[in-house]
Amino acid sequence: MDNWRMKDEHYWRNKLTPEQFQVCRGKGTERPFSGAYYHETSPGVYTCVCCAAPLFDAATKYDSGSGWPSFYQAIDKASIQEEADDSLGMRRVEITCSRCGSHLGHVFADGPQPTGLRYCVNSLSLLLVKQGE
Repeated sequence: MDNWRMKDEHYWRNKLTPEQFQVCRGKGTERPFSGAYYHETSPGVYTCVCCAAPLFDAATKYDSGSGWPSFYQAIDKASIQEEADDSLGMRRVEITCSRCGSHLGHVFADGPQPTGLRYCVNSLSLLLVKQGE
């Protein structure tokens, strides 16, 4: 099994587009309402663009109005790591891929039931594997 956390910057720069690298490895954020998956409604599984780990089932995606794809639940709690993020002068909770450490976005406690969570994710950090593909 690949040790994704041991991959160096050179590896990621060759694997990802410059925009994906800036978000996934540089903890950046894409502009709101600009992501490829913001309006996507196809069934399937959203995986990590860096390591292909399954992260979110499309059935848990909803329109939060935030400008980024939003999900109310991860496929498996262990697939997402959470860490306090005090950047930009505010307290947020960053979410990363547990397998490779890729920055995904943030999670907020203002989502719909049944979880009350809003996983606010950059499209650039995801790859949708559509159902049946």
